[in-house]
Amino acid sequence: MEKKNVKKLLTDNIVVVVLVILVVAFSIGNSTFLKPANIINLFGQMCLNAILASGLTYVIILGGIDISVGSAMAITGILAAQAVLALGVTSTPVIILIQVAVGLIGGAAIGLFIGWLIAYRHLVPMICTLSLMQAFRGLAYIISGGGPVYGLPNGFAVLGAGRLIQTESFKTGMIPCIVIFTVIVVVVFHILLTKTVFGRHVFAVGSNINVAHMSGINTKMVTLQCHMISSICAGLAGVVAASKVNNGHPATGDGYEMFAIAATVLGGTSLAGGSGSVARAMFGCAVIAVINNGMTLMEISAYWQKVVIGAIIILAVVLDMSQKHKDD
Repeated sequence: MEKKNVKKLLTDNIVVVVLVILVVAFSIGNSTFLKPANIINLFGQMCLNAILASGLTYVIILGGIDISVGSAMAITGILAAQAVLALGVTSTPVIILIQVAVGLIGGAAIGLFIGWLIAYRHLVPMICTLSLMQAFRGLAYIISGGGPVYGLPNGFAVLGAGRLIQTESFKTGMIPCIVIFTVIVVVVFHILLTKTVFGRHVFAVGSNINVAHMSGINTKMVTLQCHMISSICAGLAGVVAASKVNNGHPATGDGYEMFAIAATVLGGTSLAGGSGSVARAMFGCAVIAVINNGMTLMEISAYWQKVVIGAIIILAVVLDMSQKHKDD
């Protein structure tokens, strides 16, 4: 009985086990890995993926997918940069307010369009978002004029690159602003999914859309709202990414959708729908960040990093499907 309990505990928390093994392995491989400066850097590297995964969790719980989030990031990052330049503001709090507003409104508009196509026009999520990934990327190049939007005030970089609490060891600041912003986003969407009626409706629709519909749930509206949430998170990630480099670039977010999907699935969100967690997706984000950071410190080619991430996605899907067969 105890062996079964231990095996179940390990199976249910496989992503935590993998994370611990990776941390131990990279700590042995490179003494720099566990130094405070690198740990803070590691948290910073997680942030964009964590914001994206927070929103993608909702869509994947529905049994859907959204691979347009990387391109949506580029659009909102460019729009935020253009808005700050057009308004001519230099006050940092006002700039941050503009960035967040553009991320929320721009992301919501993109998600509304995607959700309408999928929920009300019955497009297949994979085909729909694959097409829009290309369309949004092209639109990003069009609205930016084919290049980066630069010449921004220093306050634009605070949200993505600023730091708080200066010390002797960390003269530029110890806590990255991006980490604080990410924690707020993750907590908000975790609470929305786990503590509200809407969250219960998301799980119901993902488990069985027909039963959910017969129970009186507006399944089309839930689907639309989940895509809006996913795109809002992409919008917020986009303005943060633009802030990190202090410009709006049309290539921002290229390939990020794969990392976010990998993190979400690694965190236990089933691709078949019906189960998932924003909080557990963060462990998936940590695994990916640790792999990228650790392999970089050990001077392993970035090309191999992509191979490893791809292998992890396949492994996560295999584990997800095997667990589903056991439950059946």
